[in-house]
Amino acid sequence: MLIDGVVLLWFILTVLSLIFVAIDIRSTPENPVMKWAFVLFTAYSGPFGAFLYVLGCREPLPGLHERYVTARWRQALGSTMHCAAGDGVGILVGAVIGALVALPLMVDFALEYVLGFAFGWTIFQALFMGEMFGTYWKALKGTFTSEFLSMNCLMGGMLPVSALAFQGNPDAHDPTQALFWFRMSLALMVGALVAYPMNYWLVAHHLKHGMLTVRPAGSGADSGGMEGMDMPKEAGTDSKMASMSMADKMKAAESGSALHKPNPPVWVMGAVSLAVLALGIVITLIFA
Repeated sequence: MLIDGVVLLWFILTVLSLIFVAIDIRSTPENPVMKWAFVLFTAYSGPFGAFLYVLGCREPLPGLHERYVTARWRQALGSTMHCAAGDGVGILVGAVIGALVALPLMVDFALEYVLGFAFGWTIFQALFMGEMFGTYWKALKGTFTSEFLSMNCLMGGMLPVSALAFQGNPDAHDPTQALFWFRMSLALMVGALVAYPMNYWLVAHHLKHGMLTVRPAGSGADSGGMEGMDMPKEAGTDSKMASMSMADKMKAAESGSALHKPNPPVWVMGAVSLAVLALGIVITLIFA
């Protein structure tokens, strides 16, 4: 069948892409957590992930990573990769469990959401990025909102694709078949695309980190680990924001302080994220 050839080609390209990113990213002066995020996302998305790594994170010339990743769209790209990589682990585990025990469609998706959110929030956000907040518990509190908004959009984009792709083909719902993993790859890629605008807003308002630059001490280039963070351009706030920790920036943004008041407010964007999730559920229920 044609689909078998497409799936075979996809996985060949995915393996090649994963090998390239896993080897090449070792020399990229990026935060280790973000390195793992790009490797995991490439495992989900094959050549698409490798293309985004080269376009958005790979240092074009020695010493240019800091300036290269300051573009806000690259900051948002890193944030989205971080979201999709962490949440994706839990989502895939939930999808496998749901398929093996033959859970009803919406129960399956609820399990994927819970496991995806739990892994993305408690591990990839709070645990791996806890140094920005000082303690794990502060990190849990500080990253809940950003994880919630991003996860809702990711799942809202994923649900229709996961439910409708190859509908009626039993192989697409059997974890022992390649088509199952191809279907989930497509769903995660679409979910990441849908989550990108929300991550752009989160990064712009310092509710989530973007790309980071980490260089060995004494490397001769600008270093420090946070140089890639995009700073606000509003007059009078640059010096204040630059002196604040990531935890303080997120706290200031969430509280709507005069220092950096989110626009629209956080609660409005929360409603938008829930609307995206609800739309994905409605499309799934109507057409699946």
